[in-house]
Amino acid sequence: MDILLINPPNCGRSIPEERYGIDSLRQIFRGEPLALETLAGNLGGHQVRIVDLKAEPDALHAVLAEFRPRLVGLTAVTCEANAVLRLAAQVKENCGATVVVGGVHASNDPEFFNSSEIDYVVVGLGKQSFRELVDALEGASPPSAVPGVAKTRPGTPLAWQPRSFGRADLVEHLPPRYDLVDRYRQHYTLKSLGLEMGFVASAFGCPFDCSFCCIAGLTGGRYLTLDIEAVVRDIQMLADLPVVRLVDANTFGHPEHARRLCRRIREAGIRKSFLADVRADTVVRHPDLLREWKDIGLRSVVIGFEEIDDARLDGMNKTSSATLNREAIRILHEIGLTIVGDFIISPDYDEEQFAKLASYLVENPIDLPIFTVLTPLPGTPLHRQMREQILIHDLDYYTLTNAVVPTRLPERTFYEYYAGLLKAGHSKAKL
Repeated sequence: MDILLINPPNCGRSIPEERYGIDSLRQIFRGEPLALETLAGNLGGHQVRIVDLKAEPDALHAVLAEFRPRLVGLTAVTCEANAVLRLAAQVKENCGATVVVGGVHASNDPEFFNSSEIDYVVVGLGKQSFRELVDALEGASPPSAVPGVAKTRPGTPLAWQPRSFGRADLVEHLPPRYDLVDRYRQHYTLKSLGLEMGFVASAFGCPFDCSFCCIAGLTGGRYLTLDIEAVVRDIQMLADLPVVRLVDANTFGHPEHARRLCRRIREAGIRKSFLADVRADTVVRHPDLLREWKDIGLRSVVIGFEEIDDARLDGMNKTSSATLNREAIRILHEIGLTIVGDFIISPDYDEEQFAKLASYLVENPIDLPIFTVLTPLPGTPLHRQMREQILIHDLDYYTLTNAVVPTRLPERTFYEYYAGLLKAGHSKAKL
């Protein structure tokens, strides 16, 4: 079967830019579509292509005309969901292929895609379930029998057999098809910092349940680590790239797995720089683990501090504390790791709260602070809590840089303070 996998173009809209001319809130990094490369790795026996519309925005029409796929797979985060519906309609009009959508938004809000442009929705990790769907479409079994896959039926709620995710869904013996994006490789850079990097996964899901986070929908709340030899294999496949981004939501969620992986990378003689995600509590409890990783090339950690006071952290179900966050910052500076710190700006911030955050960053220096706006993404606990407050339902604005609920400050003032934080935080940023 000829199968085309599509990474949607950069999309999403900006309230501060459209209404107030504030265009400094754009934070775009173009990385490779690892989710699609991973799907393709389990599609042996089929002709598979990936078209990355983030790197090649106008390529789809020509690819459809030349390749004429029988099956098209699309992935989307929330702010890309509307664009994916438009792309699916284009596919149907052009070649009539069967269209399947998966990814973060489909896993948390599958009903959004219960539309005539879409034939099937994959809920959760798709490497194995998508392959099972392909096999079913070729006649091996009824597609409706594949757990984790819903057949669309517009006008009637989706129904599907839930999938219990486990190691079998990782299909670890089959690596990602990195070769399918070779022609785009020069686009996968963080240009402002001069970094060329590749993506590798070492785990899926997260053992925590922060109210704002959309990760749990991918694994049904489970945390699944990949076989260490598979992770090392994937790193070695990116031989020409100096930097590897471990794209796990929590690389160190199983500390002993992370330690074994570290030691295996050293044994394999791999010489690369690594970026990885870690929680503050892991840093405080296992500083020796971070030191081991520093010795084999870890240069930066991404850490979700989210807020600077305990009440707001508790409100997010973060299971962390302001004291613990400050201690993590101290330890990471002592070890010599660059800190990429995530902070969530609540729309109910006033001038005092913006000032407190600015002061906090002076007292607790972060090498690259990342500021997002608290956004109730569909399917998350936060969305259920804030449903009645939501003013903007157009998912194009769910970029994490727009307030989709009312702001306490006048809206323009809110975005001016937000832009000021970004300008100050990024003036001497390093990674």
